[in-house]
Amino acid sequence: AHTEHMAQVIPGATLVILNRDPPPLPDRIALPEGVGVVAITQGDGWYAVVTDDQQILVYDSLTGALTQTVTVAQQP
Repeated sequence: AHTEHMAQVIPGATLVILNRDPPPLPDRIALPEGVGVVAITQGDGWYAVVTDDQQILVYDSLTGALTQTVTVAQQP
């Protein structure tokens, strides 16, 4: 039997491939002391870093300035 798989390409989308070791942070990004990285993604003009303390830190890719912090709510 033949199985057909379909895929859709979304322009401007960022693909994140998760593995055990996240890629290194760019030199201009400084994480808070004691915070570990779980995942990193990059958009147009920003980096988002998912941390081991359940936060998403958004940094400006040119300056490295922290522009937004999102706390991820834990599900019971």
